[in-house]
Amino acid sequence: MTRAEVAQIQGIYDMARRAFILGSCATAPLTFFVDAPFGRFALKNQDSFLIVDGIKAWIAMELVAPLSFIYSFLHSPLSPANFGHSPPLSLSHPPTFLSALFLIHYLNRAIVSPLRTPSRSKSHLAVALCAVSFNIVNGSLMGSYLSSPSADLFLTGAFSRPLFWLGVGLWAFGYVGNILHDEVLLNLRRSAQAKGKARAQNDDDDDNGKSKKQEHYAIPYGYLYQFISYPNYFCEWLEWLGFALAASPVPSFTSVSAFLASATPPFVFFITEVLLMLPRAYRGHKWYHSKFPDYPKERKAVIPFLF
Repeated sequence: MTRAEVAQIQGIYDMARRAFILGSCATAPLTFFVDAPFGRFALKNQDSFLIVDGIKAWIAMELVAPLSFIYSFLHSPLSPANFGHSPPLSLSHPPTFLSALFLIHYLNRAIVSPLRTPSRSKSHLAVALCAVSFNIVNGSLMGSYLSSPSADLFLTGAFSRPLFWLGVGLWAFGYVGNILHDEVLLNLRRSAQAKGKARAQNDDDDDNGKSKKQEHYAIPYGYLYQFISYPNYFCEWLEWLGFALAASPVPSFTSVSAFLASATPPFVFFITEVLLMLPRAYRGHKWYHSKFPDYPKERKAVIPFLF
């Protein structure tokens, strides 16, 4: 590969990295006012062919993240394989170790969690397509970064650095916290499903000959739900902040241009997650208060004691 080809590929990579975060910055303010039509904000009219099964759509749109990551990690033009040496696919190799953490997260998110979900509201096809686009870009950028010479250089000797293990520990804490708080929501859905089945045995069908749908939303309690409405979001942010601290240098915040020039995909992913999930948490927090008059007043939306 010639220097000109390498420079061209690097330019495309940098353009995608910057566009990814700028696009999130532009989109996030709008979502404080507009609800994406899925989950508790799913459209009431579900007869359209654009409305798709919630669980199947979730699996399909989340699976593209690990698949694009694996392809980019193994075949990225920025990979050392194109410069005469291939990275060892061993957990003793820090980039590969971090790649395993990324894939562990998506193994749970794309396969284990949805298959354990008893019910999920239907989603608009546009939401699934947007998520697919997001995950393709993010997975490709993350795989390209972790297989690049710059990541290999930064992570040389990473296993001996306290900040690396602090980041991994924060990732593990967030990962476990995410699962625990999701399990609280899953138990609410299981309980609603069980009540729905019991009621179906005693109640007549509705006018259309279909059993009445049992609402699966209730006030969650336990763990960080004592303080915030969306601890699963908060724990996911901790997870990817820890990953970013372990995987790459902290970007410069002296100016916008300096940040865009220095923000690597792990930090780009963390920041875009916060930007896009914060409005969703705020809107959902307001929804809880409107739906349940006895909702705990002391709870914040997504950041304990602050927001």
